[in-house]
This record gives sequence, C-alpha cells and structure tokens, in this order.
Amino acid sequence: MGGFFKLNPRVDDLPDKYTLENDGIRLMVMGTVQKGGGGCVCPENVMVRTLVSHLLLSRGEVVILDMEAGVEHLGRATARAVDKLIVVVEPGQRSLQVAQKIRQLAADIGLKNIGLVGNKIRKKADEEFLLSHMPDFQFLGFLRYDPRVVEADLGGVPPFLNNPEFLQGMGKIVDKIGAGGTEV
Repeated sequence: MGGFFKLNPRVDDLPDKYTLENDGIRLMVMGTVQKGGGGCVCPENVMVRTLVSHLLLSRGEVVILDMEAGVEHLGRATARAVDKLIVVVEPGQRSLQVAQKIRQLAADIGLKNIGLVGNKIRKKADEEFLLSHMPDFQFLGFLRYDPRVVEADLGGVPPFLNNPEFLQGMGKIVDKIGAGGTEV
C-alpha cells in the first residue's frame, strides 16, 4: 500500500455488486485488521464513511452498522452520519467507563443521539445498577444473561435460534428504536 489514498472514492456501485440479499435486507461485510503490523485501515474507513453517506443521503436507505467493540470508528468518524448510536453496556465499572468515553467521542463528531442496551443482566439489581450509574443516558432495553446465547456463540449459530425469550427482548428494543426510543 502506498502513502496515498482517494478521499472521495466512487461507491455507488458497491451495494449492488457486493451484498447478499434475503427478504429485501442486504448484508455487506467490511473486513477488519487481518494481521498484526498490517498497517492503518484508513483507506477502508474512508470507503465505509463514504459508502454510508451515499446510502443515507443519495439512496435514502436504512443502514445498520454493527461495528466491532472499541472506539476506532468514532476516532475515524466512520459513524458520523448515523441517526442513533447504540452502545451495549454490561453491569460493571469498566463497561460504564467505556460508555462514557463513547459518548465523549461521539459528541466530538456531532453525534448526540445515543441509546444504551443493557446486556448480560442477571438480576434486577444489575438493571438498577446501570440505571443509577447512567441516569443521563437513554436505555432502549435490557437483555438477560442467557446461557443459550453463550451456547449459540460456541456453536456458531444465531443467538435467537430456538430462543423465543431472546427474540422477544430484541423485539422490544427494535420497537423502541422505531418509536424514537422514548420510554424504558
């Protein structure tokens, strides 16, 4: 890779060429760092940022970005054009600190609409812990700790497979996002 890359790459053909489609939903996967010392993924981030802007502004599509845990996408402003940033938080101090850092970085790039999803909730006290320690955050919902989700991950299958409780919990969160996320 040379020292130069295009800041305004052409992306209008990518969704039609490089997506899988099922029931009107298209999936496009961007790779990640494959090898330690492989260098910066700046060109890839420019491509994703441009593609997201194209899909939202030129095509008027709904885009869901499932980004790896971490804050690089905020530092690179890949997520700048999103309507709502959803942060998954678990009951624990480190997770709270990361959520606060994400809010700070999001504000730096103009993102103010942030919703939290409490994950791995074992008991009501976990939910109360999150609510009491994050009172100025909007919670979209809470997902219970479920060993079936762990087993699904170990088996490489979707977590909702044969798990109606998980599907119901996710459905409530999706409904809340669709309604503007106005109540817990």
